This record gives sequence, structure tokens and C-alpha cells, in this order.
Amino acid sequence: MLNKFGPSGHGEAQVQYLDGDFRVISPGTYVRCAITDVRIPLDELKYWSVDLQEAYSVPSAVLQRHFPGALKSQG
Repeated sequence: MLNKFGPSGHGEAQVQYLDGDFRVISPGTYVRCAITDVRIPLDELKYWSVDLQEAYSVPSAVLQRHFPGALKSQG
């Protein structure tokens, strides 16, 4: 959970991804990108899928998950 001093707990958080927001289920300081496995600090989390309940580190990871051929065809 977040408190006025920042995230409590250490390690990976368990998060429920909602429309336009997310809820911390189990405290931690980061989540992992579903595509790159990069650690994403909770205060930097911007991209996720409500349907798949997974986080993404960068917009290209979102494209790779939802449109796998899109990045390969650019060139």
C-alpha cells in the first residue's frame, strides 16, 4: 500500500490493474514488465493492460504484446 511516506514493503508488488489506475494488493516497490522483465518502480508505472492484468515498461512493449508483427514490419 502507498502511504504518505511512499510505498511500504520491499521487492515486487502485487497489483490489480484498473482503468486509468491500479490498486496495490501486496506491498512492494516495483512490478515487472510482462515483455522485457524489467523492474518498473510503482511511481513510474504508466502502461498496463486491464484485460491481461500485466504491466509494460515502455510503449514498444505494449505494441509487442498486442501487435507482435508491428515492430518487425517497420524498417
